Amino acid sequence: MRAELTLKQDYGQSVWAELESLSLLLCTRRWQMYLLMDSMHSLQALYGGTFDPVHYGHLKPVEILANLIGLQRVIIMPNNVPPHRPQPEATSEQRKEMLALAIADKPLFSLDERELRRDTPSWTSQTLQEWRAEQGPDKPLAFIIGQDSLLNFPTWHQYETILENSHLLVCRRPGYPLTMREEQYQQWLEAHLTDNVEDLHNQPAGKIYLAETPWFDISATIIRDRLQHGLACDDLLPSSVLDYIHAHGLYQKSADA
Repeated sequence: MRAELTLKQDYGQSVWAELESLSLLLCTRRWQMYLLMDSMHSLQALYGGTFDPVHYGHLKPVEILANLIGLQRVIIMPNNVPPHRPQPEATSEQRKEMLALAIADKPLFSLDERELRRDTPSWTSQTLQEWRAEQGPDKPLAFIIGQDSLLNFPTWHQYETILENSHLLVCRRPGYPLTMREEQYQQWLEAHLTDNVEDLHNQPAGKIYLAETPWFDISATIIRDRLQHGLACDDLLPSSVLDYIHAHGLYQKSADA
């Protein structure tokens, strides 16, 4: 307080007021810069799949993962021509509309339609290259997969390039072993593993993080089969999605079955 009075006497009230204003401005700008840097480097994740239909087994583990690592945004990207799976039963437009309904009240998620507009196979490596080019070289980006996908990861198209453009966030089944089929791939996995969440936020790509998330014994195949046999699915997917399925007659028993 005495030092403050001395400064006021030395410089005068008007100059002191200017100093206080300048100090406030500097603090404000410093905070704005902090927010800008935080925004620039905040981790975003991409989550792909056919979602035929989307269900709680898709959404719940990712929500838990986001809470575990401080993930603020997950971009869901449904694919049109999956390279490793049969063609979806629902159309691209129907799957997109079901996803939009499922995430309507979930600010964590947003929807990206780019792969739905492709007539060629949806290669993850290609999509991540595009996404990296859009976001710039320093933005932390990640791709979310399940444990089964990680075990088969070396069979993916240009799998080596995926970690060049993003981290891998793996929803791991509790109690299940995680061993790659060949030693060279096990070494590749161990070379990229991290248990430090800060690595995901501070580095743009290159890490594999294993998240212990609960296992939800739900699959789109189970849901389609139950619907075809007229069985209830209320606990397996959002009610808005189930209403849409019934309204559009999706996944119904065929006439000749």
